[in-house]
Amino acid sequence: MIQTQADSRRALPSVPGTPAPRPGTAPVAAVRVRPARMDDEDRVRAFVAGLSLRSQSLRFFGGVPRPGRALVSAMVTVGEARDVLLAVDAGERIIGHAMSFTRDGSTEIAVVVADAWQGVGLGSRLVRRLLARAVARGATAVTMDVMGENRKVLSMIARWWPHARMRVVSGTVEIAASLEAAPAG
Repeated sequence: MIQTQADSRRALPSVPGTPAPRPGTAPVAAVRVRPARMDDEDRVRAFVAGLSLRSQSLRFFGGVPRPGRALVSAMVTVGEARDVLLAVDAGERIIGHAMSFTRDGSTEIAVVVADAWQGVGLGSRLVRRLLARAVARGATAVTMDVMGENRKVLSMIARWWPHARMRVVSGTVEIAASLEAAPAG
């Protein structure tokens, strides 16, 4: 999840219709992270429907072959306590989604990255940006629910927040960590 020097030499993942970057360009450098807008609904629906069943299951705890109106609306709605960031390519195609809900000093986060873009640092970039915005709104703690089989994310959490509280409940890991210090990753 954390971008390394080796990652920056990797070729940009193939996403249909996405132009290839110049050789040597870091994969995530061509990606823009921006707040979601209501006119993103169709793009979010296509993004979620295009995720593999595994990625859908790790994010939504089940498959979502045809994302419904309520889910898509929730994934683009921004409010006083709710933040949504999208990673988009030059054609405004969504390749990453991150959202948070902040109240009483704690922010709950959820992130998903298109299969072809996983492992190049995009998820980490989304998490850092989302948490920076949550801290600016007063968050001092982060929480998340992670599927027990999601070893990549659990490993990232162990590196970033070595003192995080983790509790296993029915195959998921409930995580709570302090945001007093920046993530160690």
